[in-house]
Amino acid sequence: MDNISLKAYAKVNLSLDILARRDDGYHELCMIMQSVGVYDKVNLTKLRHKDIEISSNIKGLCIPENNIVYKAAKLLYERFDIKEGLHINLYKYIPMGAGMAGGSTDAAAVLRGMNELYNLRLSKEELMKIGLEIGADVPFCICGGTMLAKGIGEELSELKAMPDAHLLLIKPYFSISTKEAYSLVDLSKLTDKDRPDTGKIISYIEEGNLKKIAENMKNVFELYIGKKYPLIEKIKQELIRQGALGAVMTGSGSVVFGVFENSVLAKKCYETFKQGEFRAEIKEVYISEFIKGGL
Repeated sequence: MDNISLKAYAKVNLSLDILARRDDGYHELCMIMQSVGVYDKVNLTKLRHKDIEISSNIKGLCIPENNIVYKAAKLLYERFDIKEGLHINLYKYIPMGAGMAGGSTDAAAVLRGMNELYNLRLSKEELMKIGLEIGADVPFCICGGTMLAKGIGEELSELKAMPDAHLLLIKPYFSISTKEAYSLVDLSKLTDKDRPDTGKIISYIEEGNLKKIAENMKNVFELYIGKKYPLIEKIKQELIRQGALGAVMTGSGSVVFGVFENSVLAKKCYETFKQGEFRAEIKEVYISEFIKGGL
């Protein structure tokens, strides 16, 4: 095998709670992560000369030191003394600065692809351990599906697959870096009312009750990011007005997604955001679905 092509699926958060700031500077989290059908394309091709090359539809991503997929490839090269070179072609479709783990899922795809391409015979657990050295979301992106994540996101427990649903994901023109998002959070002012009831959401997932799952989605980042970016709340309210069972910002933002039981309503809402009063403030609108089971 000289080349391999993979889909790198994005994620959303059905819940996200920040429990504490750790001594190492990271934050202790509790969240439900879910793969969705929006994906980047990652193509890996062996080279005769021992170099790692990157090409992309987004030019700024071709600079190795700025690219998480380069870091992932280099880590495997050094650890397993791979002799051949590698060309990585990355076609980005997942928006950046969106809270959808776009970079992490690309890195995860590179790890999975190189494992096959070079016959490294690493288990999923071994890949996840290596992935954690690159980023906290990479282990989840290697597994995919529906997961409860704790720690900094690396303590994963598989949950029952989500029921069928239609998703509408809205990306405003502005992006939010993870660093900026955490800088806005004041944990001392968070109350129980501000936090998601993650246990309750898990029980609704077990029941397959989409309506209750959607109604109870919550992300503590919204409390702070929403003050700086009021468009977040406006998008949420419009999604619900248009028939979404619930809506929430994913990760550290800026994407907001709504959960629909009815595909007709989801498509109608899609047109509202593409052509309506929000058009000037919205960069991308995606219709998608939950990815069931692991990747």
